[in-house]
Amino acid sequence: MLQNVKSLSWILGAGAAVACIMLVVVPLFRTGNGQQAGPAGLAGQPAPVFALRDDRGRNVSLAAYRGKVVFLNLWSSYCPPCRAEMPDLERFASESAAQGVVIVGVDQGESADRAAAFANALRITYPIWIDDGQRYGRAFEALGLPTTVIIGRDGTIVRGFDGALRLDEMRAAIAPALHGS
Repeated sequence: MLQNVKSLSWILGAGAAVACIMLVVVPLFRTGNGQQAGPAGLAGQPAPVFALRDDRGRNVSLAAYRGKVVFLNLWSSYCPPCRAEMPDLERFASESAAQGVVIVGVDQGESADRAAAFANALRITYPIWIDDGQRYGRAFEALGLPTTVIIGRDGTIVRGFDGALRLDEMRAAIAPALHGS
């Protein structure tokens, strides 16, 4: 009998702890208007357009990609999940180009030399932009790296993701942008 009471007490205590966590943690991932925080909560909003440079020093901007679906991936060389995700991004860039999808890797806070060396070591061929001021990270409310934002042909954010995506997840994530814009 005492064993049953202890088990029941433990279950009730664990349930109460989970309820407290849900009450405290879940609101941290929602905005004041009931949307999710981070890039997922930005769907439907226009994507910000910043003038940046690529890893070769050329001026670049999202404005040049209007009419295409953009898979914008924020990353940094010190981020292990970013490194793990990049080979799949490279494969995805090759296979989705015929559909009018452009993959852009946006290095957050590092030098062009460091970003280029890192991308070259992984044999990345998609465009690498340098956002040394991390403007896209702030604008997309990135909760960490990598962060991916899918931008439709009209320049509107279609979807956003925090964390690394696998190739199959990339394919599924882009589908609404291909069919909806």
